[in-house]
Amino acid sequence: MWLSRLKETLRPCSNVSSSTATATATATATASSSPSNSDPSSQAPLTLRKPPKSSLSQQLQRLEFPSAERPLLRDVVQEKETRKRGGGGEEEEDGDGESSPLPALFNRETLLPQPFTSEVRGPYEPLVLSASGETPVIQVPASISCRLLEHQKDGVRFLYSLYKNNHGGVLGDDMGLGKTIQAIAFLAAVLGKDAEHGDRQLDKKDHMIKKGPVLIVCPTSVIQNWENEFSEWGDFSVVVYHGPNRELILEKLETRGAEILITSFDTFRIHDKTLSEIPWDIVIVDEAHRLKNEKSQLYKACLGIKTRKRLGLTGTIMQNKILELFNLFDWVAPGSLGTREHFRDFYDEPLKHGQRLSAPEKFVQVADERKQHLVAVLRKYLLRRTKEETIGHLMLGKEDNVVFCAMSELQKRVYKRMLEQPDFQCLINKDLPCSCGSPLTQVECCKRIVPNGIIWSYLHRDNLEGCDSCPFCLVLPCLIKLQQISNHLELIKPNPKDEVEKQKKDSELASAVFGADVDLVGGSAQIENFMGLSDVEHCGKMRALEKLLLSWTSHGDKILLFSYSVRMLDILEKFLIRRGYCFSRLDGSTPMSLRQSLVDEFNRSPSKQVFLISTRAGGLGLNLVSANRVVIFDPNWNPAQDLQAQDRSFRYGQKRHVVVFRLLAAGSLEELVYSRQVYKQQLSNIAVSGKMEKRYFEGVQDCKEFQGELFGICNLFSDLSDKLFTSEIIEMHEKQGKDPTTQTNLNSPKINDDSSFEGVDEVPVSGKFSEAASHVQNITKLDDLGILYVHRNGDVVNMGPELQGKNDAAITHKNNTMKTLINKTDKCSVTRDISKNGKPASREQKRKEFRCIAQYMGMEELEFSKWLLSASHWERNEMLQNYKKKKKR
Repeated sequence: MWLSRLKETLRPCSNVSSSTATATATATATASSSPSNSDPSSQAPLTLRKPPKSSLSQQLQRLEFPSAERPLLRDVVQEKETRKRGGGGEEEEDGDGESSPLPALFNRETLLPQPFTSEVRGPYEPLVLSASGETPVIQVPASISCRLLEHQKDGVRFLYSLYKNNHGGVLGDDMGLGKTIQAIAFLAAVLGKDAEHGDRQLDKKDHMIKKGPVLIVCPTSVIQNWENEFSEWGDFSVVVYHGPNRELILEKLETRGAEILITSFDTFRIHDKTLSEIPWDIVIVDEAHRLKNEKSQLYKACLGIKTRKRLGLTGTIMQNKILELFNLFDWVAPGSLGTREHFRDFYDEPLKHGQRLSAPEKFVQVADERKQHLVAVLRKYLLRRTKEETIGHLMLGKEDNVVFCAMSELQKRVYKRMLEQPDFQCLINKDLPCSCGSPLTQVECCKRIVPNGIIWSYLHRDNLEGCDSCPFCLVLPCLIKLQQISNHLELIKPNPKDEVEKQKKDSELASAVFGADVDLVGGSAQIENFMGLSDVEHCGKMRALEKLLLSWTSHGDKILLFSYSVRMLDILEKFLIRRGYCFSRLDGSTPMSLRQSLVDEFNRSPSKQVFLISTRAGGLGLNLVSANRVVIFDPNWNPAQDLQAQDRSFRYGQKRHVVVFRLLAAGSLEELVYSRQVYKQQLSNIAVSGKMEKRYFEGVQDCKEFQGELFGICNLFSDLSDKLFTSEIIEMHEKQGKDPTTQTNLNSPKINDDSSFEGVDEVPVSGKFSEAASHVQNITKLDDLGILYVHRNGDVVNMGPELQGKNDAAITHKNNTMKTLINKTDKCSVTRDISKNGKPASREQKRKEFRCIAQYMGMEELEFSKWLLSASHWERNEMLQNYKKKKKR
């Protein structure tokens, strides 16, 4: 690619002036009549311009990185002026190319900021990884190093330290921090891709005989992205082992014709015997959290790779269980965490029981000690950075709000009828004594099978005596039905694309749960009526979404709308059409070749307001930074799925504050889904980051003795319609006062009878309540909106302070997020510093002063608050000093 661009630059300029062209033509005619040029073989094409008097590397630097060439452009202009002033000797020597205007690469468009992968960020010099005096020198080429952010350079150093010590590890940066780029920069160093130093160039075959090739295993959807990145960042010999012609790829690898082989998870799992025989030097697994299950075929296949240099890339190190940590790190660095039994007894059980709400103090102390020990061990094999601590100063932040929407009255009735079905009652009453008088429970005696159950009868239509898993085989189908009712009643109707038997079952079940309300939903058969599907009357979430979209689009916001169900996307699509929104859509049926064009169109087009995306199809590889509002219509049991969806917008290049709304049906199974998400997120923070988190729940995962309010089948199918499940748990934690330092951050924004949030007037100043609260307050009344309460996920999940020592007396508190830091320091210091006589100002005085400063900056209060979030400490101090000077005048 760079060679073609170089040739293009060396071609004659087509935009020369007419006078210059005439002079050139005259000079050509004179030269052709000269005796010295009579021999055709000695004639050089005078229409070609000589290359600039610089090294090839400098030419390539100009071509590859035009965005950083403002000083270079100035030097070229100055050089031309100097030559003109010095006479015609230089001008004649350089030929007509130097008399023409500047090359096209210096036009205005190329001087604009370039994309993330092409922007020069630092000095044009290599990044040396090897120790001083060590030979050969291992370094990242200057052409790559100058484009890396500081945290990415640290990541490359970390990867090289693992490589040098002959063991593996995990690069666990947040999504969007450039893990792929860091891996490529590391490979460029160890493969000797330094074009600036000829003495380091190794013959490819000799190098591969010494070290062997590199294997990259990744999801199918990002194979093309890896190929593109390798092409963008360096001169690598890359082959893809996927699809047809796999034998030719292996032959090329055997003849040392390729340095890097890329394959997908599924392909590697199927052909692991063939690929594992190759002596790989380095193995990189992208999205390494796929290795969390030791029983999966992929995990077993990866165990057969014969190399110690195993590297994992993942932004979600732990998703559901602490034991997932063991599986991942035992693959990248076998034996680093001991045996599985040792890990379970020494780390897993103490950490889970120490997080129980009523855990004895001794349990909490032991959990704290084991947590710190685990973090210290993982630090040798793990580098984990968040966006807040790396590129937070370049972004305006993200706010993750959980919005509890009231189900419609029809939804509530259908939900209760579903719980009354025989299949559900069998699961709910499984532990009760059997009615036949035996000492056994119902699930062990007469109620093991459910012949009169619609779902059970369908599952066992070929075996009326049931299966070995009865009645627990009903759990997953029943959970799906409750989730469907929580989102939209149309989802429980039969799908015409399903087999006849399944359609018959779904139709019978829909008729049973709709009951007397069947006419309100257009019958028990699935409808395609446009007006009926787009109506929000009987869907609580869509009622809230309608008002939110109206508010956001009126302010010029762009929205990402995620749903796990393709059928739900169909309904939302009709809803958007009816409301007149301009939107794009991407789901599993969208060809891979069209996905990037859809993304580009949405990012560039101001008319595109909403992007409908399937959570399963849009979790990876999408960069939608033009959107600043994200709606997740239905939550996932795995919190990482929702976080990945959010990060499609909250990535490097995002210029606005991102607000996320996760819509939950209050009083339904989705409240339990969210509570389990909180539980899993907290366990991950404890085990990976060593944080001390709030203790909300009595339940302990995988422990029958302490199922509490979260775990166990009975909790899954309990009726939550008469309670505010999540809100009550959080309020109970507040009343117990176990952590008074964070009580003010635990208050969930509530809506009182006059439809305003309590304390919402303090949003711009204290940041106590979420931006969601202010948005909802300004939209409409509670009855119209249908929102019961809102939580900010970060305030619910995180404790705030982190433990810095083993003893409670040695614990020092610091804020987890920049927003909290600003709220407690900068905003307070703003009003305190400018108060008279140095005395602390009252709350009203602080608010008044804050408004004055915002006016001085020419901003609204909320806009000024966002500016504070993104400003550096130096910028805030400078602003304060300037404000004081103006005030004194």
